[in-house]
Amino acid sequence: MQIFPNKSALIRTTATVLFSICVAASAQQTTPPASSSATDATAKPAEAPAAAPAAPAAAPTWSVGPIDFSGLVDGYFTGNFNNPESRQNQLQNFNYQANQFSLNMAKISMAHSPDPIGFQVDFGFGKAFDGIHASEPSGSSGYLRNIEQAYVSLKPAKAKGFEADFGQFVTSAGAEVIETPTNWNYSRSILFAWAIPYYHFGLRTSMPITKAFTGGVQVVNGWNNTEDNNTGKTIGLTGAYAKTKFTWYGNYYVGPENTGTNTGMRNLIDTTLLLTPSSKFNAYINYDYGQNRNAIQTSTGGYKTDTLGRWQGFAVAAHLQPTAKSSFTPRFEYFIDPQGFSTGTVQKLNEFTLTYEYKWVEGLLARVEFRNDHSNVNFFDKDKTPVSTQNQPSLTVGMVAYFGPKR
Repeated sequence: MQIFPNKSALIRTTATVLFSICVAASAQQTTPPASSSATDATAKPAEAPAAAPAAPAAAPTWSVGPIDFSGLVDGYFTGNFNNPESRQNQLQNFNYQANQFSLNMAKISMAHSPDPIGFQVDFGFGKAFDGIHASEPSGSSGYLRNIEQAYVSLKPAKAKGFEADFGQFVTSAGAEVIETPTNWNYSRSILFAWAIPYYHFGLRTSMPITKAFTGGVQVVNGWNNTEDNNTGKTIGLTGAYAKTKFTWYGNYYVGPENTGTNTGMRNLIDTTLLLTPSSKFNAYINYDYGQNRNAIQTSTGGYKTDTLGRWQGFAVAAHLQPTAKSSFTPRFEYFIDPQGFSTGTVQKLNEFTLTYEYKWVEGLLARVEFRNDHSNVNFFDKDKTPVSTQNQPSLTVGMVAYFGPKR
């Protein structure tokens, strides 16, 4: 039985509901618009993702002595108009499940700002945690799947802002982050899901070079692996140039990432331009280019370089906030996977997303989102799995309850 037997009627109904919500939200709004600048307890200034300035309004205070606590519960329902038999939304992170209610994540964080020693621990449950740890080596300890970040920090008082973190931390690449309320859209972009890593394990440093520019160096195991898949290490170079109306982020990662060998290098160039002209309008442009030189085993048991897998794409998004409680975010992106290295299929992808957000009360927000993914080949499952199509339209309703530390 199809969940959406009459798609035209559903689309008309959805449009009516969205319009009604928008009207009701606007009618209830009496306070002046708030600034869209962000505070993200898990990100350093040089590594703050571009979407961070869209963070929700200040959350309730939860601090015990020198330790700040924060957390969230994030659930959703995604209606996939293709009615795939797998009940999966292909290419989408972290709203994987289709045509059912699902928990994205339940998370709690503990942190202490370095003075000069600090720490950050983020752990939780849900499909998002399963997804970000999917590439850990088989046999890894189960507890790793519940850790998003766990690192200690050193920030000497006389070191002119220098900071060093050691442990597991989220990547500096990308225009989005793992936590939903810190992003503008509910679903993550294709670039976030398929072009960049989620996290690293190793050493991360950052230091203000000028009043506007902060640079950093990272030495890590690699991509999405607490336990390394070879003996080589990946080097990351990060930079952020912040002015009043814009911020530019640049990241470069290079290192061997083929399993079992240090032969063949992986390179990633990631850059984001965040525009912040006013509290009512922000925008970003994100570009990623990556390549991996594959390795094959020789007859003598060694390895040699083989084919080159490449991927690249860009995303643009605009955050419009007409009132302090409501906002709209359209997003468009284009992604090329010419060897099928990222998605497993040789294809060109684009997606358009339109998200409406309403902040009900402090610490509770709702998002309604229409998204359509398109491929130049028949990639998306439709009805029974042998049938595929070029488009995947979906409608998501998400609710996020969150609390944050003392500011």
